[in-house]
Amino acid sequence: MSIITITSILVTFCALFSYINYRFIKLPTTIGIMVMALILSAAVMILPTLGINILPSVRHIMNGIDFSETLLHGMLSFLLFAGALHVDLGTLRNQKYIVSFMALFGTVLSTVLVGLAVYYIFPALGFDISFIYALLFGALISPTDPIAVMAILKKAGVPPTLETKVVGESLFNDGIAVVIFITLLGIATHGETTASHVAMLFAEEAIGGAVLGLVLGYTAFVMLRSVDNYQVEIFLTLALVMGGYELASALHTSGPIAMVVAGLLVGNIGRDHAMSDKTKENLDNFWELVDEFLNAILFLLLGFSLLIIEFNQSALYAGLIMIPVLLTIRYLSVILPVSVLKRFRSFSPGAVNILTWGGLRGGISVALVLSLPSSDIRDFLLLVTYCIVMFSIIVQGLTIGKLAQKYS
Repeated sequence: MSIITITSILVTFCALFSYINYRFIKLPTTIGIMVMALILSAAVMILPTLGINILPSVRHIMNGIDFSETLLHGMLSFLLFAGALHVDLGTLRNQKYIVSFMALFGTVLSTVLVGLAVYYIFPALGFDISFIYALLFGALISPTDPIAVMAILKKAGVPPTLETKVVGESLFNDGIAVVIFITLLGIATHGETTASHVAMLFAEEAIGGAVLGLVLGYTAFVMLRSVDNYQVEIFLTLALVMGGYELASALHTSGPIAMVVAGLLVGNIGRDHAMSDKTKENLDNFWELVDEFLNAILFLLLGFSLLIIEFNQSALYAGLIMIPVLLTIRYLSVILPVSVLKRFRSFSPGAVNILTWGGLRGGISVALVLSLPSSDIRDFLLLVTYCIVMFSIIVQGLTIGKLAQKYS
């Protein structure tokens, strides 16, 4: 099938599922779409027992979609830029220590602790795994995704500072986790390497990405300031995201970090000093629509991914065991920086619990595991990751609102 045909099918399902969800089910849009995609996927898998076997055809369509490439080198740049575009830089600056501490220290700590847990738990279930691949799993499962919970948190009336902590941490830990993953994957693929090489690679990706984001954001700001036409200005932001991400890949720097930094710059300095009120309104509406549309497609693909996963009893048990393990590690990665920083600043009531339970795992974890070289290890880790992501989005995503209301 052509890319146009596949896209048309996905958009049609998204529209149909969002309509059904809005009229009858009343779940948060992205979660509702994913749940219906899961139900339809399960139905397709059951149909052969009734003499109706369309599973091979559906799997053929799904295998034609490179989920990892689609998200990591397509959708992610738009999602991160759109998310950063609406983050208030002043509020983020006030929360910079907790956000940066959790995004960097928390992600590294989570990667190491999850890696250690996996290194000892998986062999007990009959699946041996090397330590480097255990760390790779720790890196790919550590980034959090606030997409499904942000609307819920807003409705629950949580303080804006807490919203900023959730969004800010997620925007930056996505980038940090991808950098850690790429670094570890290089070690796993090319064998042992020196600590200096690892540090250089990490600096090139992370610091290089931040510098590139500043350059791209400032260039866009200068161009936005010189015109007053919202169509042209929207085109410029599109070029910033699409061309900037490709440039980051060509320069071997972190595209996700570059997009976050550029989005923060354009969304704050650019909004205040380079845009008319008409441009602000149209730009906001455009990027909110892009954000909603791509998130709907992402969660639909997550639901349909059930059709291409190879089931393995040991991997299923491992996934179920890792759910409470990951929640415990997430709690540690939140409570440690909060315990250090609360001596110098106050935190909202229930901040630790909300940050812990609201730290959902999402599509980026599935995309990263699918980017691993094809092997039995990848198939095993894919099912483990899928179990964790489904629990995270459905159970945590649908209950975080009540938890937030408890402290609001």
